[in-house]
Amino acid sequence: MDKLSRQSTKLAGVELITSLRHSDSRGSFSRWFCQQELASLLPRQQIVQINHSISSKQGTVRGMHFQYPPYAEYKLVRCIVGRVFDVVIDLRAGSASFMQHISVELSPEQNTMLLIPPGCAHGFQSLTDNAELLYLHSAFYTPDAEGGLRFDDPALKIDWPLPISCVSERDAQLPLLNQHFSGLKL
Repeated sequence: MDKLSRQSTKLAGVELITSLRHSDSRGSFSRWFCQQELASLLPRQQIVQINHSISSKQGTVRGMHFQYPPYAEYKLVRCIVGRVFDVVIDLRAGSASFMQHISVELSPEQNTMLLIPPGCAHGFQSLTDNAELLYLHSAFYTPDAEGGLRFDDPALKIDWPLPISCVSERDAQLPLLNQHFSGLKL
């Protein structure tokens, strides 16, 4: 990749992508998305929706969200203001990393984004007030295909770095996993 470098994670298909920043006396410039450079990571996919979230209060948790097939999607997530603790959980049936998760800190200073493939749940905790995320999606939001897991499910073993200050009623009522969950079949 010319303007974007990538780093694999322990979850297959989950990549940390860094935009190379070019600076001079005017400031800086970096490429945030290039379909051509990311083609190998987004096979036969197009970005069809872009969303922006603002978490006003430090400690806010959003997630863990995903869409069921056939509406499962790739997501590219970038923190554009503040800092977040970002979490991805592999829910793909048969995956070597099934039910494992990774966490990374995202911030504008790092100039990174996280590629999240279909079949993975995503969520984050704001480490600062007024943290803003930009999401690029390969599928349209489909309310009937929406899925999620509780952010505090003991089975997930997510160690949130801050006390939880705010979570939506919807996220607080997401189901806990049960022993019969065998993953998402993509």
